[in-house]
Amino acid sequence: MDTQEEKKYLKMLHLNPYAIKNIPHPTEEMKLLAVRENGLLLQYIGDPTPEIQAAAIENTPKAIRFLADPSPEIVTAVIKKGWNNLEYIKNPSPALIRLALQESGWAIRYVPNPSVDLQLLAVQKNYDAIKFIKDPAPEVQEAAVKSNYEALRYIENPTREARCSGVKENERALPLLREVTKEDVIEYLKLNILSVKYLPPSIVLSDEEWEAILTDVLSDENVEEKYVRNFINCRAFDRDGDVYPMNKLQFIYDRGSKKAKRITVDEKLSFK
Repeated sequence: MDTQEEKKYLKMLHLNPYAIKNIPHPTEEMKLLAVRENGLLLQYIGDPTPEIQAAAIENTPKAIRFLADPSPEIVTAVIKKGWNNLEYIKNPSPALIRLALQESGWAIRYVPNPSVDLQLLAVQKNYDAIKFIKDPAPEVQEAAVKSNYEALRYIENPTREARCSGVKENERALPLLREVTKEDVIEYLKLNILSVKYLPPSIVLSDEEWEAILTDVLSDENVEEKYVRNFINCRAFDRDGDVYPMNKLQFIYDRGSKKAKRITVDEKLSFK
């Protein structure tokens, strides 16, 4: 290729880098010009040099898909430019997958059959990454739900531990659960009394059942402080409450443990 012809091609590439497809035996300068304008034109360049590879990736990271055997430096640079570029990397190494997951848990969507360790890394970064995991392991479900109860929204068949963790974390988790039984409701109420706000209309508890639930929890010397305070302040159990009207102070005096009584006194004094 003479100098005049080379200048003609370079001018052509400035106007339309796609012309690289039709130039016979393009020079390195031409190849660089093309990929600097549009990294995806790497697909039309055979055996690109490291410099051309780097230029293409700098312009468009997804150009990585046109490299048969990219160097570790190239693939690392691509992931650092965007975790979602993991989609374009064939057979990524475990280290590269972890790098992507450190950027976003959503990168797990590009990992077929991820190990439990990778699942955990994903949901610890972003709880909602669990929606990209088919049949998440029990410990992964629980980790996601402990991070945010909303994770239950994305789990088709949550384990009992995950369901309980979600409700204990936030009573608003209850409406996210499917096919809740009376036995489930009793268990959830013992974990978080504020679940009373979201009881399924189809499930009604008798006075005896309410009394048994509250007695079981409040009589325990290891009752959680948060539970006692929430019970005291929950209007559903006020004298004019719409669920189980009662004298809460008298109930704790009669049925509560010493710890429950101490917390109750402290809670009532805090309002004075």
